[in-house]
Amino acid sequence: MEAEREVYFYQDEKLVAGKKVVVEEFLLKIIVNEREIATLMASPHDLRFLVAGFLRVNGFVDSVNDFEMFSVCDNFGVANVKIKKALPDKLLPILTTGCGSGVSFSMDVKKPDGEKFDFSIGKITPLDLFSMMKELSSRAENYRKHGGIHSAGAGEKGRLILYSEDLGRHNTIDRIAGEALFKGVDLTGKTLITSGRVSSEMLAKSAILKVGVVASRTAPTTLAVKIAEEYGITLIGYVRGGKFTVYTHPQRLICECR
Repeated sequence: MEAEREVYFYQDEKLVAGKKVVVEEFLLKIIVNEREIATLMASPHDLRFLVAGFLRVNGFVDSVNDFEMFSVCDNFGVANVKIKKALPDKLLPILTTGCGSGVSFSMDVKKPDGEKFDFSIGKITPLDLFSMMKELSSRAENYRKHGGIHSAGAGEKGRLILYSEDLGRHNTIDRIAGEALFKGVDLTGKTLITSGRVSSEMLAKSAILKVGVVASRTAPTTLAVKIAEEYGITLIGYVRGGKFTVYTHPQRLICECR
């Protein structure tokens, strides 16, 4: 539970006593087929979406039918899952760049190699983009209360259809992936909006989900740009103040280009 604690604010050249809500950090152990595969540092809400999305983007499941058992115990911080696929003998964890040192595995995406991308799927206007970013900001209640929380959303035609919050940027994408899996939402060609820096693992997850556009209020990394270029994803940064920067595949934007 979120709780206020006593803090001191520095203002007018002096410390003033007050209270501040502190973002909660929650450890969640994931056990798959009786093997502990990861412990995630996350926010404590909607953990079923986080677990399902984490397993989806890491290639353990493709649909809800791949689950034979799915149990999340909030009190003990344990997710116990049984899936139809056999786990590999060795799992090589990769520490991600997200807040809280997240973990992922191979996130193996089949490289298209010469595939011609259909840029008519997921077409978007600047107005659509600004509208979705505005909605993302307006829904980020936790950030306004205490900061330290990232948000993400998936949408189309100027509106968000899925929304998530977490202390880790990468976790917000997992949550989107998990909720879409449970609700039967096809993310192909959708726009993924995020509040934080876009890293390579976030682009790899986006490629697995087959989104058409990834957009952020801030910047992407060099590896993120490379992955977006290779997999036909339109990558957009610095969406704010009526402006944005397109890093890859501007063909999806419906606007006058010079």
